[in-house]
Amino acid sequence: MIDLMKIAQTEADGGDLEAVLSELYKPADVKPKGDEDAVIWQGGNFDGEVKPVAHSLTDCYALVGTVAALDVLNLPSYLVPMWAQYRHDKNLAPLRWFGNMPCTSIKWSTAGDAYVNDGKGNKVVVKGKSGNAALRTMAGVFCNVRPYGCITVVRSMPCLPYSQDKSKFDVDPKTGIVHSEMNTPGVQMAYACRLFLKMVHESGKLGRVAFKPTQAQEDGINAGLLSWMLKGTKFKVGRTYAVDGYVEHRERVDRIIALLPDDFRDGMEEWSGQVEQHIADTNYGLLLWDLIQQRDVIVLATDLDGDRLTDLLADVSDPLRHFGQLVIDKVGADADMKSLWGEMGYTTGNGRDMTSVMYRMDGPPIHEQTLGSADAMLRRLLAGDEWVGGTKQPYDPRIHFVLIRDAYLEANPGNEKLKAFLDDALAKFDEIYSGERPGFIQGYEKLKQAIKPWGEN
Repeated sequence: MIDLMKIAQTEADGGDLEAVLSELYKPADVKPKGDEDAVIWQGGNFDGEVKPVAHSLTDCYALVGTVAALDVLNLPSYLVPMWAQYRHDKNLAPLRWFGNMPCTSIKWSTAGDAYVNDGKGNKVVVKGKSGNAALRTMAGVFCNVRPYGCITVVRSMPCLPYSQDKSKFDVDPKTGIVHSEMNTPGVQMAYACRLFLKMVHESGKLGRVAFKPTQAQEDGINAGLLSWMLKGTKFKVGRTYAVDGYVEHRERVDRIIALLPDDFRDGMEEWSGQVEQHIADTNYGLLLWDLIQQRDVIVLATDLDGDRLTDLLADVSDPLRHFGQLVIDKVGADADMKSLWGEMGYTTGNGRDMTSVMYRMDGPPIHEQTLGSADAMLRRLLAGDEWVGGTKQPYDPRIHFVLIRDAYLEANPGNEKLKAFLDDALAKFDEIYSGERPGFIQGYEKLKQAIKPWGEN
C-alpha cells in the first residue's frame, strides 16, 4: 500500500515531493524529443501487452488520485512531475516534457491561480496559471474535442481573442482602452476545420460553425479557411455567412494555405454532410434546442467561444431538470424529473462528467480533465474530516478510472483483454462506491482488495 497521506501532506507543506515520488517510480526508458534532461518516471507492469500512457502529476487530488488509481490498476505508465511549485521552479519546462511525450497522455487541470514560493520567501502566482495555454503552444495542440450528450464541440486552440504576449498587453491611461493582440494561429485553425469536417463526414451528424466574421476580422480569416476547405467537396452548406471569408480575405488566407502540407486536402473531395454557418452568439440558443430535441450535432468554434459553449453545456442540464420538475409540480403529476430525464433518453449529467481530448498536429491525443474543487476536498482529508460534520461527501475518484480507461483503450485499439480488465475494474469500483461513499483512503484500500492488478493472474 502506498502512503497517500504522506504524499498529500508533503505537497501541502511544500516539502520535497519529487524525492517522495522518486521512491515509488524509477526513471523512464523514454524521453520527450529534444529534452534528454527531462524528469520522466515509469511505473506499473511493462509486459509488452499494453502500450503505456503518459500521466501528468499536477496538484491535490489530480496527483494523489492518479497515484492511487495507477497503483490499483498496475498498468504500464509514464509519469511527468507537473505540480504547481515544480513547474514554476522549472520555468514551465515540465509542460514541454509532457506535451512532447510520444504516446497518448492524460493531463489534469487544477486551480489556475495557485500561489507558490518564489525562492526568496515570498508567495507569487504560479507561472503560466493552470499551464494549459503554455502546454498547448509547446505541444502543437490545434483543438480539443468535447462530447456531451448529443453535442460535440470542436474547439480550435490556441485561437484566443486576447493576447498571450504580455509585452503587447496594456491599458491606455487616457482612454482606459485595453489593447490586446489577437492570437489565432492560422495553421492550427486549418487543422481544426479539417478535423471538424472529417467528424461531420464520418458521423453523419449536423455540423454547426460558431464564428463571428461580421464582428471580428480574425474570424473572417477563419471563415475563409473553412470556405476554401469546403470547395470541391460534397458537403451541403445550408445557412451561409453573408460574405464569403475566402473572397473577402483571399490574400491573407492563401498565406496560411501556403504553410500547410501539400497533401492537406487529399481525399476531401469525397467527404459529405450538412454544415450550417452561424454567428457564434446564436449557437447558445440553437444548442439549447439541439439538447432538448436530442439532435446529434458537432460544433466548430474558436477557443473563447468554444469555452463558453462547453460551459453552457456543462451547466444547462441542471436548470432544465429543475424547470421540468416545476412544470410537473404545477400540473400536479406524480413524477420525478431526474428519473424521467434518463427515461426520455437524455444522458447529460451536471458537467463534471464532460471529457475533453486535445489533438496535436504531431503525436497522439492528450486526454484532459479539470478538477475544480480538488484543493478544497484535499484540505478536508488533511484536516481529518472529509465529511465536514456530515455536510459534505468525500472525494469521488471515479473520473480517474474513467479517464484511464478511455486513454488506454485509445492507445491500445483492439486489445480485448485490456478492455475486459478495465471494464471489470470500473464495475468493481462502482460496487464499492455505490451507496454511502467511503473516505478516500478507505476507498483506496477497498479497491486494492477488490481489483486484481494488471498482469497478476
